[in-house]
Amino acid sequence: MTPAHEQPAPVLPPLVQAYLAYLATTRKLAPLTQASYQRDLSALVRCMAAHRSSPADDQALRQLKSHDIRHFVARLHGGGLSGRSLARMLSAWRGFFRYLIRHHQHPDDPCQGVRVPKSPKMLPHALSPDETARLLTFDPTDALATRDLAMFELFYSSGLRLTELAQLQLADIDFNEGTVRVAGKGNKTRIVPVGKLALEALQAWLALRQGWQTADDTTLFLSQRGRPIHPRTIAYRLQQRARQQGLDDRVHPHALRHSFASHVLQSSGDLRAVQEMLGHASIRSTQVYTHLDFQYLAKIYDQAHPRAKKKPEKPE
Repeated sequence: MTPAHEQPAPVLPPLVQAYLAYLATTRKLAPLTQASYQRDLSALVRCMAAHRSSPADDQALRQLKSHDIRHFVARLHGGGLSGRSLARMLSAWRGFFRYLIRHHQHPDDPCQGVRVPKSPKMLPHALSPDETARLLTFDPTDALATRDLAMFELFYSSGLRLTELAQLQLADIDFNEGTVRVAGKGNKTRIVPVGKLALEALQAWLALRQGWQTADDTTLFLSQRGRPIHPRTIAYRLQQRARQQGLDDRVHPHALRHSFASHVLQSSGDLRAVQEMLGHASIRSTQVYTHLDFQYLAKIYDQAHPRAKKKPEKPE
């Protein structure tokens, strides 16, 4: 049987469609974020239809209770969805019901008090400073490699998200101030410093970019066809470069963001500054990098301390 969260998209009730329109027009969420909300709410609608053996509609939404949501969570978990994915999904459902209470006189939030199974805490994969240097140390012999080096240097220099990098415009880079203007989640804008090496790589790319431009496009990074580069292309080029530089396949765009955060935190210890540069709404999202910092320090300790990880001698 196909898991509930992987089944074809159902017909969404008008209230769900209204919420998705609200996310797009009022909240102005990024297209990928909107798609994520739609998937999560589609899972809710499928669970409702399977539970009631009838199409889910607005009336059925108003009748949902906490025990129904618990049943849905258990069903999805039994279908193979992890605790982490369920937590994200339940968060989307909560946002939907808060919207209904605020704008459509919905009686209550049936997700209130519902918890999801815990998953093992997975720390983000970050490169070491040496691995990062190896990834970014190559001689760009053509325009394609020049563009790639500029993208990767900017990724690591400023800790951008993949979609943020792909959507950058020419005017977002301020060479005089050494900053980049970033439109983050929820259309929130932040200004992030750009390092010297990244600025030099960007200048080299801009000297060649005009040869690729086929229209009056102000997107910073273009494909070879002169169109705005697709995020999947960026991810593919990064993995390809990582293999060429002798690194493993875990080097994805978000790994450079993690590496940026981890390395800045190791050097400065300023969690608030890292939060601002990453564009995290909550400091809790940034605190995961304190664990990465500790892992790094523990590794150095194990390598350097004369008594680290040495088994005591057994008495004779």
